[in-house]
Amino acid sequence: MTHRLASRLDRSVVLVGLMGAGKSTVGRRLARRLGLDFVDSDDAIADASGYSAAEVFERFGETEFRDGERRLVARLAGGPVCVIATGGGAFVDPQTRTLLNRDCITVWLDAPIEILAERTGRRDTRPLLRGGGREQKLRQLLEQRRKLYAEAHLRIESSKSAHVDVVDRIIAALEEHLA
Repeated sequence: MTHRLASRLDRSVVLVGLMGAGKSTVGRRLARRLGLDFVDSDDAIADASGYSAAEVFERFGETEFRDGERRLVARLAGGPVCVIATGGGAFVDPQTRTLLNRDCITVWLDAPIEILAERTGRRDTRPLLRGGGREQKLRQLLEQRRKLYAEAHLRIESSKSAHVDVVDRIIAALEEHLA
């Protein structure tokens, strides 16, 4: 069943924020609730390259990774209305941020460092967090990125509450944003 909000969306909804904020999990649930397709940009990178996003990052470096990510995100933003979860650093790139804020509705999922550390500690697939000191690295990333994430159209707190509650808050914020 398609949510009434979906018919009012003329552009995609893009979830941004630090790794572990719940962009992919919440994004899937939001897309399902709205009756829209869901695209995880990291999965799309893997589909296009044959390597996981982490492998592309490690093999080619962050600059090359961000260039490819920017091209992919531009293609997604220009496509059919859907819900998109970006990688944690995508919105940090000035060109990507400008494009997403111009062509989509951007939603910053903001979560406390303790939750981010717990969630990202479940798997060792995050190149920027390897080598110990996960919580400290996340604090540094948040400090560097907070002002950039704050440029998103909406900010939603993603905490230990159920993902369905986060989806409810996003839908309410989107309704208000489109009013």
